Amino acid sequence: MKLVVSGGGTGGHVYPALAVLAALPRPGTGPATVAADILWVGSKGRIEEDLVTRAGYRFIGLAAGGLRGTGLAAKLRNAVQIAAGVVKAQRILADFRPDVVLSTGGYASVAVSVAAWLRRIPVLIYLPDIEPGLAIRLQSQFAARVATTSEASYRYFQRDKVSVTGYPVRPELFTLTQAEARQALGLAADSAVLLAFGGSQGARSINQAIVNGLESLLPVCQVLHVTGRLDEESVAAAASRLPSGWQERYHVHAYLHDMPMALVAADLGVARAGAATLGELPAAGLPAILVPYPYSGQHQVPNAEFMARNGAARVLPDSELSDRLVPAILELLGDKTMLASMREAARALARPDAAEAIAQQVRMLAHRQMGRTEGGA
Repeated sequence: MKLVVSGGGTGGHVYPALAVLAALPRPGTGPATVAADILWVGSKGRIEEDLVTRAGYRFIGLAAGGLRGTGLAAKLRNAVQIAAGVVKAQRILADFRPDVVLSTGGYASVAVSVAAWLRRIPVLIYLPDIEPGLAIRLQSQFAARVATTSEASYRYFQRDKVSVTGYPVRPELFTLTQAEARQALGLAADSAVLLAFGGSQGARSINQAIVNGLESLLPVCQVLHVTGRLDEESVAAAASRLPSGWQERYHVHAYLHDMPMALVAADLGVARAGAATLGELPAAGLPAILVPYPYSGQHQVPNAEFMARNGAARVLPDSELSDRLVPAILELLGDKTMLASMREAARALARPDAAEAIAQQVRMLAHRQMGRTEGGA
């Protein structure tokens, strides 16, 4: 079986696809009927490329830009990039000859899905978020199947195409213990841990609210702060000004490739509400205060509302962070009963079989395609 993967530009879209690939044995590691020869075609020059190559997969980059929330000139330029991407993707698919394409969104993947449709190669979309962005909506017109994280996404797609699989996560989220994670990260075992993060670039409003609240937070908990690269230097400077006793309780990282450890180690999270919210927080059983990104189509709001509606999170508007975040953190850390209830609610949303469920969809489409090819259809 030959598989092309095309993900979004963010970790929340890349990591689920990597989890699915881990459920598909590579040539030489499993039975020939299920082993996959894999090529990743994605966004050039973004974190996607780094994550994929670190995982050991071949990567080809396409230039792509969004169509939503940009001016007319940018829309036209990005539309031309997508069209050029279709031409390049056609050449890539003709050379690699995949049996199926797996897409998790992003504008680079639009070109790949269109090229696959033109070559009559089946496309399986996986939607990590609750609400699809424009790229996924466009691709769904060409897709043979759509896998979703939740039943809440049914209304956006042709119903008979959809399978609800859950969000595939890295398996260590289910196997790590909190004691192991804290030891690996240099955290004290006997003190509460707050994890604050905002994606690979970071979330400036969250970073500022955490830094401004350290005098109130550090007497109560250890703070594991993943700043992103945006505010790395300013947060490090603030950390250096803390009294030495508090510096030991404040752990700052620009980026963590071992985020599963951080998620498992924590008692409470503060984060944006990107796609990973729906899978990684439940798998780790981590209660959270979610702060949806207020721009770019508001697509994080449905994710946050889904988690809150199921009792696993509280939602805080970005505009109210400076006044309400620290009190909300202190309230939850002081209420062990509420934290335990939110932790159980989060775990109830986890789907440990999600990666295998999507891998099964990949195999089904690939085998069907191989049968048609062998039959000369």
